[in-house]
Amino acid sequence: MKRQRWQDWLLLIGGIWLFVAPWALGSSTDAASSWNAWIVGLLVVASGWWALSRPSERAPEWLQALFGVWLFIAPWVLGFSAVTAAAWNAWLVGAAVLILGLWALADMGAAAPSTVDSEHPVAH
Repeated sequence: MKRQRWQDWLLLIGGIWLFVAPWALGSSTDAASSWNAWIVGLLVVASGWWALSRPSERAPEWLQALFGVWLFIAPWVLGFSAVTAAAWNAWLVGAAVLILGLWALADMGAAAPSTVDSEHPVAH
């Protein structure tokens, strides 16, 4: 059984923060930034749980990296770059989600099992 990665726990926490951030930062009156934070926050939490429950799967890590890229560009695409708190939150959390997702993927590659099966060695 594969072990859980610490990056996935941080991503789970980051998703929760992203969801509550519009209220915590006082930007919940901006619909675009708030809905983006709520939806992507839930997606990051869901993919974090997925990654924690199935640590051998790479798909949740790739999704988290994609969510990180989206979060980073969302202030410009959705037009809330002038909402300072929401924009900076999206940029910082987006960068963190991207980095942690890619880091988890790198850890998976470093911990990949050997291609030789020690229980069933190939006879030459």
